[in-house]
Amino acid sequence: MKVSVCGKGGSGKSTVVTLLAQELGRRGWRVIVVDSDESNSGLHRLLGFDQPPRPLLELVGGKKNVQRELRRKFTGKEEVSELSVLARPELEVAGLPAEHFAERDHVRLVTVGKIHQALEGCACPMGVLTREFLKKLRTADDEIVVVDMEAGIEHFGRGIETSIDAVIVVVEASFESLEVAGKVKQLASGAGANFVGAIVNKVGSQELGSRLARELQSRQIAIVGTIYHHEEIAAAGLAGQAPCSAAAQQEAGAIADVLLARGSTGR
Repeated sequence: MKVSVCGKGGSGKSTVVTLLAQELGRRGWRVIVVDSDESNSGLHRLLGFDQPPRPLLELVGGKKNVQRELRRKFTGKEEVSELSVLARPELEVAGLPAEHFAERDHVRLVTVGKIHQALEGCACPMGVLTREFLKKLRTADDEIVVVDMEAGIEHFGRGIETSIDAVIVVVEASFESLEVAGKVKQLASGAGANFVGAIVNKVGSQELGSRLARELQSRQIAIVGTIYHHEEIAAAGLAGQAPCSAAAQQEAGAIADVLLARGSTGR
């Protein structure tokens, strides 16, 4: 089962991905976290890793090589060669070179690529690589893939969700976040992906949670679960540490129950 976690920038996608990975790992699942957000460099710290793994982008010759292959494809002037490791018909994370994934307990982290300097150009090569990697990634019955998507909705234009089994969107208390959620639902349906619903995040009170629930209901968006504001998670985030909150983990457990009930995990 491959799950993408979408949302507006700042909605808390990476924290939600971490809480879900922790919960699923506690239940004995082997969790593959794919970091496809090219602008957020802190997911590895949230997951408890000192350093991120080397990006998959290096396995295919770097960003310039992917851009060159894309130009060949669109102009049709040259034959497009397969991108290194992606030439294989199927992929497993365990089959990647060891430096390209990090592992701790039941969680493996794979990073697609990051933007490191000004004037580097668009992130399209990372999006293409994410799509092709997820398309060829094969999982065992006891494995679940959780993808931390780039902020916003541009990844739908790159076709990444065509390789995803379930789409969820993280919503915080803002009008912009609700608007993005509605667009994610629309685009997921257009991509033929299973839109599961929204995770309401960073809610400070039950009253605010109820208001958000009514707004989502008016947009016909189901609520997968709610994660309230927890001071210990905010403090951990400020320190660049893994979130640790018994209450938040219980809330993430309820979300995991919904995902597993709706998913086709085969377990």
